[in-house]
Amino acid sequence: MNEIRRGTAEMTAAMLISGTIGWFVLMSGQPVTGVVFWRCLFGALTLLVICGAMGLLRPGILSLRTFAIAVASGIAIVLNWLLLFAAYSHASISIATTVYNTQPFMLLGLGALFLGEKITLTKLFWLGLAFAGMAVIVEGKPAETAGIGSYAIGILLSLGAAFFYALAALAAKWLKGTPPHLIALIQVSTGILMLAPFADFSALPRDAGGWSILMTMGIVHTGLMYVLLYGAIQKLPTHLTGALSFIYPIAAIVVDRFAFGHVLGMAQIIGAVIILAAAAGMNLGWTIALPRPKSGRLSKEATE
Repeated sequence: MNEIRRGTAEMTAAMLISGTIGWFVLMSGQPVTGVVFWRCLFGALTLLVICGAMGLLRPGILSLRTFAIAVASGIAIVLNWLLLFAAYSHASISIATTVYNTQPFMLLGLGALFLGEKITLTKLFWLGLAFAGMAVIVEGKPAETAGIGSYAIGILLSLGAAFFYALAALAAKWLKGTPPHLIALIQVSTGILMLAPFADFSALPRDAGGWSILMTMGIVHTGLMYVLLYGAIQKLPTHLTGALSFIYPIAAIVVDRFAFGHVLGMAQIIGAVIILAAAAGMNLGWTIALPRPKSGRLSKEATE
């Protein structure tokens, strides 16, 4: 029981930290490529110390194939961050984060395509519900949104971010058994190499406050968050991990409201609730009592 309590505290802390990153991104004053570059750099330094302390830097831990998959997942993670952070200024932190939570459905499709995983009727129901919520959010564009098409661009960027996160999650299935902190180190190190050519070193923060924001995103939102998240995953049952993961979008919506005064319209609230409910159903394995055809019976597997 103590392990469950500790895991719950770690998962809660990790999700609360994740929910605040939008504020740091927007307050940094840096272009998105710069934000992600510095996050990767400071995150890599933090994870290097953590992996060293855990004895994960000794040779022979990773095969060449495992390393290549970890690098590929790093490319996906970095693209995910770039798109999600770019979405904040178009569709607000609240909407971007909510739409981003369609990622389980992206993974559903990729799992069926590459891993031969079965798509059941129940999963299709949650998928359809999520798209219904998406349609409501798209129609619920606030009147004050700046720029023609900006809101739609934000939603598309968020969907793109969800897709690349799903790719990284798919890669994680092939990396089962590999120390997760080491995977995270490879991912952010990949990000450094990817973004160094695009980083504008002439537009660096000019005061300690600007640097502290970038360092916080690397040390706290990357290094510490990974430690808490992976520690929680090792201690908690899957259903509890999935349930606690919804602290993230809720925290992001609260931060967006109080830090930037963004209030969701009624249509956006309804759409967000629908999407999060569908994602919860998907993650937690909720089943739906589907009608049985008169001519026969649906197999038990079809509704699980």
